[in-house]
Amino acid sequence: MTFFAGLFAGLRDADRSLTKQAASRIPPRAGKVLSAVEEVAENSKLWCGAAAAMACLGGRRGRGVAVSGMAALTVAQLISNGLCKHLADRPRPPKDWFPHDEVDDRPDSSSFPSGHTAAAVAFTAAVASTAPVAGAACALPAAMVALERVQSGAHYPSDVVTGAAIGLAGAWLTRHAPRLVLRHRLAR
Repeated sequence: MTFFAGLFAGLRDADRSLTKQAASRIPPRAGKVLSAVEEVAENSKLWCGAAAAMACLGGRRGRGVAVSGMAALTVAQLISNGLCKHLADRPRPPKDWFPHDEVDDRPDSSSFPSGHTAAAVAFTAAVASTAPVAGAACALPAAMVALERVQSGAHYPSDVVTGAAIGLAGAWLTRHAPRLVLRHRLAR
């Protein structure tokens, strides 16, 4: 077995084990709370609501933070849902791993990566970089969304970790791309 084959086999085994543990060890009441948070976050409703609140209540600074958060979310969703899901056609975790019926209510798209997690982390990271208190307020629901995606059977842990990395990249790009473009134009 080559190094990479062994590495991928180890990752696959870890994914399987962690997915089964999350599905069976999270108490049903906690699972219902996670599902409720994910439902509010579906189609980015939670993050749009948070951005609207920041824009309305935070004055000029709040509007800037809201725009940054929504821009990062958009970049992350374009990367995760618009590009990666089309390149990686990974099936969802097997239904028989899950002792609950939430597994019946999951998308048919590729499991890799988690677009919900990418959006949640992108928005939270972009907000936190300029408004730490608001970012901290967004961090708990973002973490709950990520955990729910595994617990519900929608994703493997590696899908969620990759979604989080895409979210961080989206926030970084949103914050730094304008300066990089400006620097490039001035260098001409």
